Amino acid sequence: MKPVAITVSELNKYIKNKVDEDEYLNNVYVKGEISNFKHHYTGHMYFTLKDEKSLIKCVMFKSSTSTLKFIPKDGMKVLIFGTVAVYEAGGVYQIYCKAMQEDGVGDLYQKYEELKNKLEKEGLFRKEYKKNIPLMPKTIGVLTSQTGAVIRDIINVSTRRNPNVNIKLYPIPVQGVGAAEKIVDALKIMNENKLSDVIILARGGGSLEDLWPFNEEIVARAIYESKIPIISAVGHETDFTIADFVADLRAPTPSAAAELAQVDVYEIQKKLLAYQERFKQALRKRLELMRLRYEKTMSSRIFTDPMKQINEKYILVDMKTKEIENNILNKLKESKNKATNIITKLDTLSPLKTLARGYSITEYNGKILKSVKQVKEDEKIEIRLKDGNITAKALKILNN
Repeated sequence: MKPVAITVSELNKYIKNKVDEDEYLNNVYVKGEISNFKHHYTGHMYFTLKDEKSLIKCVMFKSSTSTLKFIPKDGMKVLIFGTVAVYEAGGVYQIYCKAMQEDGVGDLYQKYEELKNKLEKEGLFRKEYKKNIPLMPKTIGVLTSQTGAVIRDIINVSTRRNPNVNIKLYPIPVQGVGAAEKIVDALKIMNENKLSDVIILARGGGSLEDLWPFNEEIVARAIYESKIPIISAVGHETDFTIADFVADLRAPTPSAAAELAQVDVYEIQKKLLAYQERFKQALRKRLELMRLRYEKTMSSRIFTDPMKQINEKYILVDMKTKEIENNILNKLKESKNKATNIITKLDTLSPLKTLARGYSITEYNGKILKSVKQVKEDEKIEIRLKDGNITAKALKILNN
């Protein structure tokens, strides 16, 4: 007998009916760890519930999220109550979560917090240890998977901002066992051979376990010890890894990392053109100002009639010379008058004037006699008159 084939829709509907009829699956109480958590703008929550071996997709609609007493996030261990249902169009089954409560923090998340606190105390996150990203690197090293959107985005953004930039891809596994060791080896090789001016360490988004290689201590220390500046661009904007904290710069996305790694040469060209135009305008204004000053200077009297000011100075010199001469003559006249007055006074007091009036001067031994006691009888004396001298002898001395 030839078997009769059924459609995919019929198979999915059959499975859905079986699940819906199972009373046990209508009310399940499950514990596990949250990963890939997304809070949709509509208010619905989408996440994966997992343990060490398996995982299952979960949906919590907005009508049920209002009862939550905490904010779910990746790494949390929770207890959920809900219904297992089949999404017929997609052929997948998931839990429609009606209630949720915390069941402690997941092991990975706890390890993450412990390592973060440890490295922070050691100072690996401190700003003073972070290196500056070069303004215009010639070569950008990229550590990521050689396939996927990450490297394409970095190449597209980098070449758009600077067509001359050299991008060196060093392929590394970005998740799974051994990925951390490969990342460390790649960083050492990049540094030892000085393969780039800056390094972008990147991968796309993912759950906490997917991003775990970037939370390993060996990766954090390799980033810290790197001599080449490192930009971390791991996960989505809301994802934070240990690598983000240790790196010299954190970018929210790989595309943003490509923008932060280098300047936009076209923007620089625009700025240079703007500066050039501003310089030209400033130069034109400066030249116009100098021209106006030149015209004002050339129109001044010192240029239009240079001898006028010289002649004015000549006149001033003549006036000063005349003034000095007058002062000298006045001083001479004053001195002459003063001398005449003094001579007149001296002449009035002169003994010769006295002699001219009929008086005489008697001297003895060259001294004027003022008293009879200065001479004795029979001694010679000299008598001075206005027209000559007489030698005489003191015949007799009479006292008053």
